[in-house]
Amino acid sequence: MVKIKVKNFYYLTAGILAILFAVTHAWNGETVVLPKLHMEGISVDILIIFTYVWHIITVENLVFSIAFIVMSFFKKGSKAQFTAWMIVTILLVRLIVILGITMLLDRTGLSDTLIDSIAIIVYVALIILGTKQ
Repeated sequence: MVKIKVKNFYYLTAGILAILFAVTHAWNGETVVLPKLHMEGISVDILIIFTYVWHIITVENLVFSIAFIVMSFFKKGSKAQFTAWMIVTILLVRLIVILGITMLLDRTGLSDTLIDSIAIIVYVALIILGTKQ
């Protein structure tokens, strides 16, 4: 009998959060954002580009979830830490892009990014705690 034991609960939590983020991101896109684009009457080319860019983030979150859940079962190692730091970098750059574009195009919309910003910061904090364990 093979015993599988979680070695890093921070990574496991980050992996579960990433699944939740992927599901809510896809759901928000399909129920709120993308239908609004259909009503605006934009060209099909722009709609296609916006739709696949939106869902790239969804799939990216799923890939992160798999990585963290798998990494949660391994002992601390340099490969797992490197992977974790790369994902942290991607997430922080994502946050910078979200905040930067929002500030550039509509400063008043910055408060609309609060929930996403908090989620990314908590997610990054869990990952960093996992690298220290």
